[in-house]
Amino acid sequence: MTKSAEEIEKHRFAPAPQQNGDNERIAKPQLSFSKDAWLRVRKNKGALISLVVLALVVLMAIIGPHLSPHDGYEQDVTRNNLAPRIQGLEKLGIFDGTQKIGGEEVNKYNDLNIDDYYWFGTDSLGRDLFTRTWLGTRVSLYIALLAAVIDMLIGVIYGLISGFRGGRVDNVMQRILEVLSGIPNLIVVILMLLILNPGVLSITIAMVITGWIGMARVVRGQVLKLKDQEYILASRTLGAKNNRLLFKHLLPNLSGVIIINTMFTIPSAIFFEAFLSFIGIGLQAPEASLGTLISDGYKTFQFLPHLMVIPCIVICIILITCNLIGDGLRDAFDPKMRD
Repeated sequence: MTKSAEEIEKHRFAPAPQQNGDNERIAKPQLSFSKDAWLRVRKNKGALISLVVLALVVLMAIIGPHLSPHDGYEQDVTRNNLAPRIQGLEKLGIFDGTQKIGGEEVNKYNDLNIDDYYWFGTDSLGRDLFTRTWLGTRVSLYIALLAAVIDMLIGVIYGLISGFRGGRVDNVMQRILEVLSGIPNLIVVILMLLILNPGVLSITIAMVITGWIGMARVVRGQVLKLKDQEYILASRTLGAKNNRLLFKHLLPNLSGVIIINTMFTIPSAIFFEAFLSFIGIGLQAPEASLGTLISDGYKTFQFLPHLMVIPCIVICIILITCNLIGDGLRDAFDPKMRD
């Protein structure tokens, strides 16, 4: 049935139905930058699992030395080179203190009538390896935290100022970087040994002097590329001050690059400390670090592999989790990857 002309005209000029208030509301709630980043981090299962594992390692570094009844510095050569022995598992035939010596399986716990349990065994001086492993983990985590803080505070700020100001200021700041970059970290540490005793303090000073140079150069390059973008020019036209341009606009867009380089710095710093301790110019006995434990363990690796395998596993866990967390944070804080 066809409509009449009057019905068609009436329909054309009829008032539009009122919109429901619910239809005019914004369906997606507004999110802050940090909350939006956290929601995207939660979608990365690898980063979350790595974060939990790293948190457990940090927790064990704090409370681990207190869990064992044995002191990490107490020496007892009558109990040297004991194999790992754990309560409950020894009945299953694993971690029961049995080890191969001269091709024969022996149990030094039974031979020496030792009733104590050494969960990771003991070293050549009879010190508890469990306690020393977590004491050494403290040093590695301190070096990692120090490297991240130095990169964030010195490297990022230095690179932001150098790239944003440009001109003569940039030239002077970059000449300073070139002078510092010509001094290797190893040379700085060796020079520190002439003034200070080998240890964490000399490593810390060396990292403060030259550890932030790579981050500063990367940040400067990114600032030079971004500071002439349209959104920066628009903000400047609207009267935004330099501090707002730096920390409100440039820094969030640099967060991905900063996190990536920081996560590369952390493993490098841990390896740097382990290398120095390995060659004997890092921490000195009886202090423990993962580097010194690996250095002591590799000498008897063919006969007592657990002395080197256990600290190697811990250091690998730290490095792998840091890399996976860095990948997750890079994707989360990158504004270009917003939904």
